[in-house]
Amino acid sequence: MARNEFDIGSFLMRLVFAFALVFLTYNPSGYSWVGWLMSETAMVYKVAAGVVLLIGWAIFLRATWNSLGAIGTVLAGGFFAVIIWLLIEWGLIALDNSSTVAWVLLIVLSGVLAIGMSWSHVRRRLSGQFDTDEVES
Repeated sequence: MARNEFDIGSFLMRLVFAFALVFLTYNPSGYSWVGWLMSETAMVYKVAAGVVLLIGWAIFLRATWNSLGAIGTVLAGGFFAVIIWLLIEWGLIALDNSSTVAWVLLIVLSGVLAIGMSWSHVRRRLSGQFDTDEVES
């Protein structure tokens, strides 16, 4: 049975899993599934890892879409875009380095997925309203 409690630890756990999913799939360092595809390792291992990652993406994307919807997903992305813009204005992020931009975008994607996985819990705590897809007897 699922816990009904949601706290900062619950969100951070979702954020860690979102980071793992995103950065294991792709990152500019080359140590990712996409980078592994270019190696000489047997294809069966790559396909098996790809299926596991695809399952993770399906879970995260479905939960994010069901929780936030189109408008909420755009708003979450916009929220992070404003934060990035602010960091660029402050000189903390340089746009001339494509690797830095890729890392920042991957972090943003992880944040949006973590918010999507958490939003139903947050909304329930703020408003008392439940989001349900299925009703169990």
